[in-house]
Amino acid sequence: MTQPWTVGVEQEFLLVDPESRRPVPLAESVAQHAGARLDVQRELTPFQIEVATPVCETTEQLMEQVLLGRTHLAKAAHAAGCRLMASSVPPIGTAGPPPGTDDPRYRLMEYSHRKMIGGSGVCGMHVHVGVPDPDTAIRIGNALRPWLPTLLALSANSPIEQAEDTGYASWRSIVWSRWPISGPPPHLGSAAEYEARVAALEATEVLLDTGMVYWDVRPSEQHPTVEVRVTDVPLTAHEAVVIAELIRAFARTAAESADAERVDELLLKAAYWRASRDGVDGLAVDPRDGRLLPARDLVAEMARWCENALDDAGAVSLVQDHLEWLRSHGSGAARQRRAFGASPDARELVDLVLAETVDEGR
Repeated sequence: MTQPWTVGVEQEFLLVDPESRRPVPLAESVAQHAGARLDVQRELTPFQIEVATPVCETTEQLMEQVLLGRTHLAKAAHAAGCRLMASSVPPIGTAGPPPGTDDPRYRLMEYSHRKMIGGSGVCGMHVHVGVPDPDTAIRIGNALRPWLPTLLALSANSPIEQAEDTGYASWRSIVWSRWPISGPPPHLGSAAEYEARVAALEATEVLLDTGMVYWDVRPSEQHPTVEVRVTDVPLTAHEAVVIAELIRAFARTAAESADAERVDELLLKAAYWRASRDGVDGLAVDPRDGRLLPARDLVAEMARWCENALDDAGAVSLVQDHLEWLRSHGSGAARQRRAFGASPDARELVDLVLAETVDEGR
């Protein structure tokens, strides 16, 4: 049984050819080389692979497990003849059909959602925080809705696609927004209301099953957790842990706070778009009042609001130091874009991402 306020992380990665640096469909081979030591899962396409940490109680344990997952998969990818890359979209080539993942559910998704499946090989990070009950997960989701764009901006790591600058810090979020049940969930009154809404969507066949509820925060279907799915896969293990600890602290604080304030849906949509385009290095829309302000200021406000919970986890300096580090180094998107601008050969950008994938990040 997962205890409240523990944390776990699922990271999705691309698999690329070491010569062309293009995605290659070798997930099955990588999984076989990875063995049963870690929780390794196949993804929507065979160009991707996922690894999940065990349930973690401390920041130190989470850092160890996040980095272990990356290094273990990187070794398995090397043995399979490819490389592991922490970028949310492939900078060169595409991670999409042909071929698709050869299982009945994927084929049914191809039939039901059609061309939308093409190019859906994008990689995110999912953070699970243990909660006492499903209603608490809903309460946390309501509180987190205005801050989902801030988390997206902080994680942005997908600016280059097919050797072109998209102009967006998180192109993954633009691609993923095509799915009909994605983005922020509605403000919900209870876990029972959540289940009723999902059942109604299943009846319309917009969902094949509950596994296709792709909202950016939701009660987990398989674990007693709230699952936050809004972020790109971060470039480094360190960034992954910073984001996960910020989410954990926010969840704990929100569970103990007054009911969440509702925000205007149009402003929330605007905040998402701005976060996708500018990331944490630019301006952000505060969906509570529509103000434009530096995105890093919103991250800092979020961290201050849950500072006591961060302190309990021993993660205050982790988050504060990272915010300061961002001022000098920039987000994953900014670092990718600098590497791309420094050389017309996008393969050098891929090499940077490959190196940082298995780097602790400091």
